[in-house]
Amino acid sequence: MWLAAIQLVSGRRWQDNREQIAAELALLPSERPLLVLLPENFALFGERQGYLDGAETIGEGPIQRQLAEWARDYGIWLVAGAMPTTIAGSDHIHTSTLVFDPSGERKGHYHKIHLFDVDVADNHGRYRESETFSPGEEPVLVDSPFGPLGLSICYDLRFPELYRRLARAGARVLLVPAAFTAVTGEAHWEPLLRARAIENQCYLVAANQGGTHETGRQTWGHSMVIDPWGRVLASLDSGRGTVLAPLDPGLMDELQRTMPVLGHARLL
Repeated sequence: MWLAAIQLVSGRRWQDNREQIAAELALLPSERPLLVLLPENFALFGERQGYLDGAETIGEGPIQRQLAEWARDYGIWLVAGAMPTTIAGSDHIHTSTLVFDPSGERKGHYHKIHLFDVDVADNHGRYRESETFSPGEEPVLVDSPFGPLGLSICYDLRFPELYRRLARAGARVLLVPAAFTAVTGEAHWEPLLRARAIENQCYLVAANQGGTHETGRQTWGHSMVIDPWGRVLASLDSGRGTVLAPLDPGLMDELQRTMPVLGHARLL
């Protein structure tokens, strides 16, 4: 079993981003089963109006048709990190993760719960996702050959209670697609990722944006795969590329047997 994260430097146009993704998928190894995670904003990385114009209804649209086709053609579990999706009757949208199996069937989706409304000391300065997006309400697990997948998106990473809920519900692999800023990423990205893997004794796959974008925003990169002991198995500093590492189910089972953290938790 293999886990992969594709790192991108996405722009405003789906057509251009699609070419970046296709180039990485063409380089995947032949081993299966293989799970591939795309980063947040893999399809569109821009301003508010671009997200509104490009949002698709869950189950419809050219972006989702392409995702399903890729999953089917490459025989992979493809997790579409986060893309804008519509909310009926609302002038806001969701940012959503979609999971496709090797037949191209959508097996589940998750709407980002925690919205990034913060000020950062970078060249963008002010981030207010709530001006465009509405938050999701529920944690989501998706069954897969790798074990249940615990879904999350970017700013969710700062809220450990979400990951503990996913772990207690049976998650074996935690997925973190992101567009972490360079400033916050340098300070906090890897420590938070490793903590979420260690405290929940799960594999963790993190796919980040990794460079300077058309908008001038700078993202941190350092996409990585982390094992349940907190070891970084593979990582990519910046630019476009793919990181890949094996999943060992026995390691999770042994850790949970010898150090049953979830069973010892008393403050729930």
